Amino acid sequence: MGGYVRDYYLNRLRADAPADLDFVTLGPGVRLAEAVAADLGEAAHLVVYKQFGTAHITWEGLDIEFVGARRESYARDSRKPIVEDGTLEDDQRRRDFTINALSWSLNEGDFGLLLDPFGGIRDLQARLIRTPLDPEITFSDDPLRMLRAARFAAQLGFDIEPVTLAGMSAMAGRLEIVSKERILDEFNKILLAPVPSVGLAWLFQTGLLEVFFPELPALHGVQEVGNYRHKDNFWHTLQVLDNTAEKSDDLWLRWAALLHDIAKPATQRFVPGVGWTFHGHDAVGAGMTKKIFTRMGLPLDERLRFVQNLVRLHLRPIALVKEEVTDTALRRLLVEAGDDLEALMILCRADVTSKNDAKVKRYLRNFDLVEQRLAEVEAKDQLRNWRPPITGEDIMRETGLPPSPEVGRIKKTVEEAILEGLIPNEREAALAFMRTLVP
Repeated sequence: MGGYVRDYYLNRLRADAPADLDFVTLGPGVRLAEAVAADLGEAAHLVVYKQFGTAHITWEGLDIEFVGARRESYARDSRKPIVEDGTLEDDQRRRDFTINALSWSLNEGDFGLLLDPFGGIRDLQARLIRTPLDPEITFSDDPLRMLRAARFAAQLGFDIEPVTLAGMSAMAGRLEIVSKERILDEFNKILLAPVPSVGLAWLFQTGLLEVFFPELPALHGVQEVGNYRHKDNFWHTLQVLDNTAEKSDDLWLRWAALLHDIAKPATQRFVPGVGWTFHGHDAVGAGMTKKIFTRMGLPLDERLRFVQNLVRLHLRPIALVKEEVTDTALRRLLVEAGDDLEALMILCRADVTSKNDAKVKRYLRNFDLVEQRLAEVEAKDQLRNWRPPITGEDIMRETGLPPSPEVGRIKKTVEEAILEGLIPNEREAALAFMRTLVP
């Protein structure tokens, strides 16, 4: 039933990937699971979820789910389904999309017969996402299915059938009853799709994005004053995300691509004679990133730090491309980026989205030069993940100063001297320079 059958007809099953098999039974699925586990022997690991009437077996790389045929519905204001025993037809009717309502019979009399009551094979051939019932019924039962429609479209490269799409728009507000954990899980799957912009574009078109991630649609639109206009930052962001996805499967690098310009609406200003500016959107965006992570239930750990750092630094390599590259600027970037440098450079290359091919090629060549110079400076000065060669304790011990702002000033001056290249990144040189700062 479901995904395995769908992927079989799409030729997406892989021998080197774990297989997920779903078995639907008439009667208790747990009873069949127990019989299968006993037949498979000690290598089979059985887990029974009595409250849901389901059971799960892991065996030789297979994940096997057993459930009795059922029907589900949601109360208007509930996040939890009402589950009742049902027929096989009931079970297929409750599936989210026709392509996921496919099943094979395992009965002796018609073993291997394809059961396709809603035209799932037709929709696979047409590359369409369609609900088996009226979309407002399907989406009302579980509003998360609207995000799943966008996710499957992105993962499979399918279109969404017009009536289903209209249902997503009509029911978008219903998504508010779904927990942020379930929404985030689907959204991350969209970000990890081969071309994530496909899913995000559907979410934007239907108004779903506005429900749970209003900062993204706020990027949309172009304002003009006289002959001055700026690019549409929403579609630019989606292009940057796709460019990043071509180079990396890292979910958090893709989040950085998604959020790199998130503060542009908040920082947008028109300057007569200059045009539209977004000064400080890198720093403001880093601050917004934490608020978005907190609201959406994303981890507030090293992954947040990584995304914030890339949002904060994403303009720095671009600035180096536009001007003469100094060792001082390179040293500062090495110190601030640390182990995030390679990811930052992927993001910065992805951020070049001009339609002028000559301009794009020129920028990318300049990025090559910046990366070469970064490698040279790092080899010489060893500033990657830099820790200053002297501490505040060293300064107090050498000078006899008590803990005070003066100690911090001296320490900062020594660090700046190293970054400016006035003294080498060595402890003795730093101590010698520090002594010249004390009367």
